[in-house]
Amino acid sequence: APAAPGDGRVRVQMMSRQAVTLSGEVAARIAALPVAEGGSFKRGQTLVEFDCGTYRAQLNKAQATLEAANRLAEVNSQLAKLNSAGSLEVAQAQGRAKEAAAEASYMQTVVGKCSIAAPFAGRVARRVAAVHQYVNPGNPVLDIVDAGPLELRMLLPSKWLAGMKPGSRFTVVVDELGASFPARIERLGAQIDPVSQSIPAVGVIDGGAAALLPGMSGWASFK
Repeated sequence: APAAPGDGRVRVQMMSRQAVTLSGEVAARIAALPVAEGGSFKRGQTLVEFDCGTYRAQLNKAQATLEAANRLAEVNSQLAKLNSAGSLEVAQAQGRAKEAAAEASYMQTVVGKCSIAAPFAGRVARRVAAVHQYVNPGNPVLDIVDAGPLELRMLLPSKWLAGMKPGSRFTVVVDELGASFPARIERLGAQIDPVSQSIPAVGVIDGGAAALLPGMSGWASFK
């Protein structure tokens, strides 16, 4: 049951503030997953590396083509000043240089997607894909959660609102640990569900609670 309002208790679920599935943006094989399941990482740390040898070769080729196109455009521009090249030749050379620049820029963007950095400090919750596995753009690779304090999510009976506000204190008894923790309401929802006559609320543990993990649940007591 989600609530036992008669005895001042409601069910509560521990959730990460940020839970993200990282997906690849290039079609490639996974070369490395440096952080194991359950492992911690820092913001900006590389979490996924793809085998992008082919893309890097294409980038090198595009850059070489760009250099050649720029040289040709410069030569034609100099020749035009000496009346040794027509305006059409100059325009065509400049057009090819622009095309080469666009291709080099595109390949640089692709190569830039050959690794995925952590958007925040946290832990690897699950490896969805494996090293050496080939993935397409959009295929999930890792589930990650942030390392910050967990959110305690619950539904409160709407009739409790008169005595409830951010900062209101309660106690959480965690099913998996059989232990209790002091907590407080951080924020209340903006709308009451007219069917269940309940309102969502989010709380946080007061002080440290390193033993708590996302997905744990328990009872929040407001007595």
